[in-house]
Parts: sequence; C-alpha cells; structure tokens
Amino acid sequence: MKLGYQTNTWGGVVGHPAGVTSVKDLYYLANGSTEEALKDIDSAGYKGFELFDGNLMQYKDKKEEFLKLIEEHSLTFIGVYTGGNFIFPDILEEELAKIESVAAFASELGAQHLVVGGGAVRTNGIKESDYKDLGDALNIVVEIAEKYNLIPSYHPHLGTNVQSPEQLDKLMPLTRINLCPDTAHIEAGGGDPVEVIKKYIDRIQYVHFKDYANGEFLPLGAGRQKFAEMLKVLEEANYDGWITVELDSYPDPKKGAEISREFLANYELLKTN
Repeated sequence: MKLGYQTNTWGGVVGHPAGVTSVKDLYYLANGSTEEALKDIDSAGYKGFELFDGNLMQYKDKKEEFLKLIEEHSLTFIGVYTGGNFIFPDILEEELAKIESVAAFASELGAQHLVVGGGAVRTNGIKESDYKDLGDALNIVVEIAEKYNLIPSYHPHLGTNVQSPEQLDKLMPLTRINLCPDTAHIEAGGGDPVEVIKKYIDRIQYVHFKDYANGEFLPLGAGRQKFAEMLKVLEEANYDGWITVELDSYPDPKKGAEISREFLANYELLKTN
C-alpha cells in the first residue's frame, strides 16, 4: 500500500466564489499554497498527493510549473477531488462539463484517480428518486473518467444525501462507480468504517484515512478509528493501492501530516511506503 496526503489542510476548505452565479465554475478550493503543501507533504515522508479541482485548475495555463513542482518533490499525482449536486436536471449538464474539464486536465498531468462527492439535500428533504438520479449521474462520471484513463470513485460526505450507511446502501446498487471510503466521514455519518470497507471491498480502489472523535476530524492516532482492523481487511483483500490521509484543517498543517505519518509507521506493511 502506498501513502499520500491531501493538500486541503493548507488553507482550509472553501468553494470558488464564481460558482455562486456559474455552476460550471463551482470548484472546491483550499485557500493555502499548493507549492508549500507539496513541500511539506514530501518532507513528512509521503509519496503522493491529492488535491481539489479548484487548486488543480489554477495551473490550467501553468502546466509546466505544476509538472516541475511534482518532479522537484518526487511525488506522484494520485488524483483530484471534485463534486456536484447531481440531482437537479437543469444544471447537471453544466456540472458534468466541469467534471470533464477537470478529468481531462488531471489525466494530462498524470493523475490516476478521479474522486467525486455530492448528492444535494433539498430544502424540503431527500426524495427517494434522488438516489436514482445520483446513481445515473455517477454512471456518467464513470464514463468521463474512463475516457481519460482515470479510476472513478464516490466519496460519501457529511452534508450530502449519502452520509449514513443506510443511504450508502441505497446508492451503491444504483451505480457502477467505485467507493472511496473516507473513514472519518463514515463514522461521523453513523457508520462503522471497518464494516463498510468489508462490505464494499470489491469496489474499493482508493481509500481516505482520517481520524475522528467527539465531532472533530483529527490526525491519525488522535481519535478512535480502528485503523489496524481496516488495514487488515485491505491486506487480506490484497489491496495494493493508495491510502491518502486527509485532514480538513489543522493549526500547523505540516505538523498534522507528520503526526499521521508517524502513526502509520507503526504498521509493518506501510513502513517503507
């Protein structure tokens, strides 16, 4: 298994303001420096990185600068995270066009994974038909990813219509997309990350690790997550892909990355990765 880190800790998570009036420009964005993030991720001992679609698209006209940055730190560009509402027909075409532009550029720069989150929660609550609409949209995301030789995965997330294990179980039979379990979001949504990984192991090609306790996302080892059990399930399934550590915010982003890397060094199968 290979270890990466998400750049979103540097600057915290926001949405691009242009998206308020233009859905096609609604990107996730970490407000910090991608250059600083990659330097710190390399220094902390990780081998790869994931970043938000908005931070990737900042390099749209600076491709060589991005590639030089990767080479300088000897890091693998694991993948990009994007998302959408996915349940509103009037804007779906715009959302998918955005995702395709992100996928095309990510592929051009050597990414391996396309990770998507989303599924809007309506003002008056979730409709059962929303799960079919979400599943149908995610199937189109799969087609987009495959067009650009990327591995597509869905990431359950708090605040979407797929945050609880019951909601995930409604969605998964309706789509052929892979599952990227975010262990902390699964627990925060009322699930057991170990059991979710066991249940969907055949559809997991990418994993996000994040610790959790008392309603707070934490560096690995600072919460209650059962990472040893998760790693055992993955190992028994011969999983040999990336595990990306994610932490939405931390006072000292580099220190947070180091804490998680030191924790993972306790596991034999991860010591040299």
